[in-house]
Amino acid sequence: MNSHRRSRLKDQLRSFAGALFRSRVRRESRRLLEVADNCRATQHAVLRRLLALNQASRFSQERGLNAALTSAEFRSRLPISNFEVFRPYIEQLKVGDTAALLGPQNKLLMFALSSGTTSEAKFIPITQQFLNDYRRGWQIWGIQSYDARPGLNSKNILQITSDYNRCRTVSGIPCGNISGLAVASQRFIVRFMYTIPYAVSKIENAQAKYYTILRLGLADDNVGMITTANPSTLVQLAILADAEKASLIRDIADGTLSDKFLVSGEIRQALANRITRRRPDRAKYLEARANNVGCLRLCDAWPSLEQLGVWTGGSCSAYLPSLRQHFGEQIALRDHGLSASEGRMTIPFQDGSSDGILDITSHYFEFIPVAEYDRPNPTVLEADELLRDHDYFILLTTSSGLYRYNISDVVRCTGFVGTTPLLQFLHKGAHISNLTGEKISESQVVNAVQFALEKLGHRVSSFTLAPVWGEPPHYQLLIENQDLPINELTERLAALTDQELRGLNCEYDEKRETGRLGSIRIARLQAGTWKHFAVQRQSRFGGSVEQFKHPCLIPDMEVVASSFGDRFIS
Repeated sequence: MNSHRRSRLKDQLRSFAGALFRSRVRRESRRLLEVADNCRATQHAVLRRLLALNQASRFSQERGLNAALTSAEFRSRLPISNFEVFRPYIEQLKVGDTAALLGPQNKLLMFALSSGTTSEAKFIPITQQFLNDYRRGWQIWGIQSYDARPGLNSKNILQITSDYNRCRTVSGIPCGNISGLAVASQRFIVRFMYTIPYAVSKIENAQAKYYTILRLGLADDNVGMITTANPSTLVQLAILADAEKASLIRDIADGTLSDKFLVSGEIRQALANRITRRRPDRAKYLEARANNVGCLRLCDAWPSLEQLGVWTGGSCSAYLPSLRQHFGEQIALRDHGLSASEGRMTIPFQDGSSDGILDITSHYFEFIPVAEYDRPNPTVLEADELLRDHDYFILLTTSSGLYRYNISDVVRCTGFVGTTPLLQFLHKGAHISNLTGEKISESQVVNAVQFALEKLGHRVSSFTLAPVWGEPPHYQLLIENQDLPINELTERLAALTDQELRGLNCEYDEKRETGRLGSIRIARLQAGTWKHFAVQRQSRFGGSVEQFKHPCLIPDMEVVASSFGDRFIS
């Protein structure tokens, strides 16, 4: 089949698949907006459905959880939970005993891997029902994008995902990333809409994966949308595109994939049909654009590009100037919505805003006012009880067997659609830092620094880890100057802490491996800084010496600047 016929067939299939997709998903989108008028009734129906789904599991039977419970009875039988509550049952799932947490009709597909608050990773169960809900949420997000930009209907999507089958449990259950599962299980006809095939997600080396994405993506002159969770990924992609422009242009012209990058023979074979197509015309176009401005900018490479789908709220907003620099000032940015391995929470309907309607048809949600978070018995609200311009911690009950799960995300209610809240993600909880998806906990910081100090046979009075925006963003370990008198000791402490934190937190390790985070650096403070800081905090919050607890992790960069800005030693 010649290239012209292949292109025409692809356009016909895209048109057919797109029409079916849009018709079906518009119905789902309308349904969400319709039930938004009665948030409480919808949420109670969802709770009954979720309780019925897994009520035969041992976890549910031990706690008397069943579909007949009211929301008040549900709360009375199960306290607010974190992952450690479910870990023993998930360990049984991992060896094939699915009845520990799931009902007989709730098929377990995989585990999503995420960092935990301890040294052990979290294995989040992903069931068929969960995947169905996950897809529906993404499809509603997608139809809003397509209806806002009809030109996308005839263009391709460049989606960057990770492998859902990075490893397996002893019983053979895949472990990895849920977005990879969604791509791997797409219908054949839908795959024509995507530029990057699933096989690319299986490339383990980060630079090799990014290069291969660019090699395939730059050969496509009809990319209209790029989607990935972290905007830092796109910044890294843009930097690599210019750094390797000569090699990329040569590969596109010659129908090759450079041997410089670690891509296995098996994956090269899986990509052969795409790689071996020679595109000298496309290569000349890219070369001309690069020569014209002295660098290869992705906004020049993809003139048909209309939208980037990435996180834009919370700390991710700091990447937006860099995104516009690489992809153009006029590029539309549409937030993914608040989502995690544990569940999808919001669906934004507009560009330029991270505010999204709560997805009340998939999970049951509860909320704790931020001011009451540390109380023994805080007020717990249902979704329709939130107040505009107030901040809350969000709790999830999902089809994967997690109940009243505290994901440690802080959100702000910015308005309502009917009686359903619009939420804006603010940040992770007070003891978690999240620059680009790594979700470092304070306990992990303490363990990493203590390990490094023990290795060095050294002691310090106090320390604090804090995030820093830069190229690339990184963490700095704040230590008073007199505690580190030797420069060599400083370098070794930073390196050992970084190495240990990578071992404790799989997502931090992945961000370090891909270059989205730089290594930890030491920042020296003037003598007496910690005493000054303690006095400042006690005065500010009306606390006492007995109540003050030195923070070993401060995730808020504004707090770092206001507390230590004039006390750093250069």
